[in-house]
Amino acid sequence: MSPLSRLALGLYSALTWAAQPLLRRKLRRRALAEPGYGLRVPERFGHYGDVPVGGHPAPAAPLVWIHAVSLGETRAAAILLGALRQQLPGMRLLLTHGTATGRAEGEKLLQPGDVQVWQPWDTPGAVVRFLRHLRPAIGILMETEVWPNLIAACRAQGVPLVLANARLNDKSLHQAQRMAWLARPAYAALAAVWAQTEADAQRLRSLGAPVQGVFGNLKFDVVPDAAQLAQGRAWRAPLPRPVVLLASSREGEEAMWLENFKPNQPPGQAHRALPAINKEANAAQDTAANASVQWLIVPRHPQRFDEVAQLLERAGLRVARRSQWADGPDAQADVLLGDTLGEMALYYGLADVALLGGSFAPLGGQNLIEAAACTCPVVLGPHTFNFAQAAELACAAGAAQRVPDMAQAMQLATALAHNATALAQAQDAAAQFAQAHRGGAQATAQAVAALLCRDPMALG
Repeated sequence: MSPLSRLALGLYSALTWAAQPLLRRKLRRRALAEPGYGLRVPERFGHYGDVPVGGHPAPAAPLVWIHAVSLGETRAAAILLGALRQQLPGMRLLLTHGTATGRAEGEKLLQPGDVQVWQPWDTPGAVVRFLRHLRPAIGILMETEVWPNLIAACRAQGVPLVLANARLNDKSLHQAQRMAWLARPAYAALAAVWAQTEADAQRLRSLGAPVQGVFGNLKFDVVPDAAQLAQGRAWRAPLPRPVVLLASSREGEEAMWLENFKPNQPPGQAHRALPAINKEANAAQDTAANASVQWLIVPRHPQRFDEVAQLLERAGLRVARRSQWADGPDAQADVLLGDTLGEMALYYGLADVALLGGSFAPLGGQNLIEAAACTCPVVLGPHTFNFAQAAELACAAGAAQRVPDMAQAMQLATALAHNATALAQAQDAAAQFAQAHRGGAQATAQAVAALLCRDPMALG
């Protein structure tokens, strides 16, 4: 490490150390809305108390550490973990997170002997205490999680640390380049990087990252919950109207939807506004001219469930919340509200078409791959930089269509939902798209196992 890089790391360390009171204050505030943020706070500063000491004397049972900061990364980690347990029989899992929703989801992945804690705040002292207490054989950071002190400490203590399912968009690249004296040594100190796409790989290499493979997006290997999917489809069957889902909506997007919502909107107008999707279905358009769709909204974050319900109710809409359904959704409701966690397969099974949340506000879009795996076609807004290549490939395959705003998305989805021929084609395209890009989880698990074999010190 150059003198300038050491200076940059020292300044960064001083800032993270000084920011600890602010972090504690933020956690207290977040805990008021999400109690999970108030749990085991000392772990965030490298104090693990009654957490069992890690390490294992048997080479056949390494403690494999996966860091999945939030809900999306935890779901990707779950896919990888299944492949890792097959590749490394007897392994134990050390699972770390940064968000309460990620930790709650990650708890479902634990088996006897596994450990789950908060990721330590990136001060030198906290990360060293973390490594000395838990002693992982290898560390796997998911997607974008690059922490300079954590990486430096792993390198100093001989813990191979890799970045899996790695992605880096142009905006993040430019930010890293502005802090090159700090970012470049961090990326260069990783033991390996396995990128989602060749474009991601090129951007990562430009920062000095040791990219050793392009394995695709792990989320293509997701297997939807079969029971949930079947339940959703069973509930869809008797409904008199097609179901259109606003999936994983983010802040401000429900208000956009509300501005354009018209109860019992005839889809004929939508067809005339966007004829490209339905050139051969004039008869179907006429038949459906006076029909409407059943809207289903599923907010991304659970702390917003009540907020979104209140927004809709203040607008005079009758809302049927999933948590209050008895034998299925209320077909008389203006809006169905998905206010449960871990049931996206059910919601996609219930829906004919989905609008992708996070893509109508400048937030980068949520995961469209899960929708494709459930054979649910997707309408995208303009902002999909979190899944840029997946979005492009989905549009090229016919599994998704892109529009410039929420109004046109609602029109397009309504039109597609009422056109049986176009809908069936889009559903088939979604299934084929999801199937064509599988295999990243197995490739990553094999690479992790190979790295452990090359580094005997990692095995205990």
